[in-house]
Amino acid sequence: MAVSTPILGMAVLIYLMVVFYLGWVGYKKTKDMDDYMLAGRKVNPFVLAFSYGATFISTAAIIGFGGYAGAFGMGVLWLVFMNIFVGIFIAFVIFGSRTRRMGSNLKAVTFPELLGRRFQSRFIQGFSGALITVFMPLYAGGVLIGGARFMETALGVEYNIAVLILAVIVAAYVITGGLIAIMYTDALQGALMFIGMSILLVITYVKLGGVVEAHQALTNMAHLVPENLAAAGHTGWTSMPAFGSPTWWTLVSTIILGVGIGVLAQPQLAVRFMTVKNSRSLKRAVLSGGPFIFMMAGVAYIVGALSNVYFLDTKGMISFDVVGGNIDKIMPEYINSAMPDYFVVFFLLTLLAAAMSTLSSQFHTMGTAFGHDLYREYIMKGKIAKTISITKAAIAATILVSVALAYILPPGIIARATAIFFGLCAAAFLPMYAGAIFWKRMNKEGAIASLLVGTFSSLFWLTFVHAKEANALGISKALFGVDTILTGTWTVVDPILVATPLSIIVAVLVSLMTKPAPKEHIEMCFK
Repeated sequence: MAVSTPILGMAVLIYLMVVFYLGWVGYKKTKDMDDYMLAGRKVNPFVLAFSYGATFISTAAIIGFGGYAGAFGMGVLWLVFMNIFVGIFIAFVIFGSRTRRMGSNLKAVTFPELLGRRFQSRFIQGFSGALITVFMPLYAGGVLIGGARFMETALGVEYNIAVLILAVIVAAYVITGGLIAIMYTDALQGALMFIGMSILLVITYVKLGGVVEAHQALTNMAHLVPENLAAAGHTGWTSMPAFGSPTWWTLVSTIILGVGIGVLAQPQLAVRFMTVKNSRSLKRAVLSGGPFIFMMAGVAYIVGALSNVYFLDTKGMISFDVVGGNIDKIMPEYINSAMPDYFVVFFLLTLLAAAMSTLSSQFHTMGTAFGHDLYREYIMKGKIAKTISITKAAIAATILVSVALAYILPPGIIARATAIFFGLCAAAFLPMYAGAIFWKRMNKEGAIASLLVGTFSSLFWLTFVHAKEANALGISKALFGVDTILTGTWTVVDPILVATPLSIIVAVLVSLMTKPAPKEHIEMCFK
């Protein structure tokens, strides 16, 4: 039953008023390019941590990966470990400080510009900007779907209308206020998300009779795994899939490694390291970032899996069957069915916050990638003085593309779309990015080779080998008469396990086989 009360309307109105107020504050503080692109490089550590976390954990995590846990179990909790260890500790402490320092030395205002200036290559900056512009809408479309699905279930709003509402709200403050507005609103939205997920966990355990009882009941349900899922390796909701099975490969290579490692090379996250005053701020941000990620992702995955216990008790079915196989609807259906009406109202705000925080950063990143990196620096060779107006137009265009994708992407796509983009970033950007900030011998030739090999080997594997995408695209079938050009286990191995190692090898070999970068430039980068 959809929630529709004056309380809901008042809650949403108050929330949006606060969001737009913070957006207005950001707009008033945005005076120049540094402000619009990097929030003036003086962001508070707490704001950084919550902005980073709220950008990272979106409706894709809560709805998409929570739904994946509802269908396939708690093995996805290994992703929480990767989120915290790689996405917070390694990202902030090891990558963050060097990124901040080099970004400041090179006066870079975007992630592609950092790479382009480090390797003295407009091509790297332009190609990276194009890659973000073309493929990030897939990720943004997944986030839009997550927010819209919950609005559809909880409010009875038609799905297509819900997508438009979300997109318009976010566009209003991203286009005008830049990164200052985004990070202010992110901090508010992050705090709201933390409270909402905490309450969700507590109510779920109370509903199911306690922590031990809930998990034992879920363990006892292993015999209810559908035959088709069991044949693919599903062994129950509290155990890992059968080793080497298609489900195991999808969970480990696509979900855990694809997202867990790909986070290090996310443009919208890496750029946040350049918004703080010093490295001490980054280390202080770890203290609040780690617990935040644990509560956001961990709770979603635990509750998603435990939804099976609730639906079995109340409807005599597992979650997968309740939603007709569309795993993107598991979390919305569970929350709307199991939670008190007042909490459904609050959780709608939580999900709005999750969607808006990630979408705002995605739209800002796509807009700057096109307007600043691709158009100004690569196409126009830096001859245009300012690109804020072009960037704003690009943000509007990428919003339209993301909305279109939210309409046409198939059911159950959220987690998959997220993993595809994260994996592509890992293959295309991560070896070049790591080499840029850690290895002085890495040169332009090695970086370009790594970027191209990582990008095209990842796209090739998606198109011709990895069964889920290859079957859907049909290009392999049209060209070669087969769904995938390889067979057996290869068809369930994610591109990240093939493309990223190739990209690393090429980066090292080509750099060692060609001339080093000028010593003076390297000294300026690493000073």
